[in-house]
Amino acid sequence: MIDNIKQDTKSRMAKSIDALKLELSRIRTGRAHPSLLDHVTVDFYGSEVPVGQAANVSNSDARTLTIQPWDKSMVAVIEKAIINSDLGITPTSAGDIIRINLPPLTEERRKDLVKIVRGEGENAKIAIRNIRRDANQSIKNLLNDKAITEDDERRAETDIQKITDDFVAQVDQVLAEKEKDLLAV
Repeated sequence: MIDNIKQDTKSRMAKSIDALKLELSRIRTGRAHPSLLDHVTVDFYGSEVPVGQAANVSNSDARTLTIQPWDKSMVAVIEKAIINSDLGITPTSAGDIIRINLPPLTEERRKDLVKIVRGEGENAKIAIRNIRRDANQSIKNLLNDKAITEDDERRAETDIQKITDDFVAQVDQVLAEKEKDLLAV
């Protein structure tokens, strides 16, 4: 029973780390990478799909993304979706190819992005602590039901705290990498 709680705790905490990485991947660092458009969706023949499924998205250089739609009629639709997204970038089209030039980030904008990154990290830590609280409550319930002893409870809570500490350290590591990436000129 305790092992099941520990496994569930680990898997839920791992999902929190994955969610943090996904959120941080949406924060632009000044370098062009196709995953920047992963959350931008377009209406492709009646269904909402990510831009990457309606077009070929690639880097032409460090600051330029090139988008080549599978269907030429999709150029205007993709452009409009990018403009309406929360990315704050403006695409330019040349025939059937859309280009996105990413301007270099200013020092002030970099510092703002670092604050956003730290906020996302704090949200991930809060989620991890909530998962720890749920696991500890499950263990207390087992103790109240007389399914485990008090010694088992203490050991399990210690193990869950170690798991929590490991995942909080992973959050700190992910944040440090992203901050380093943002502050690199």
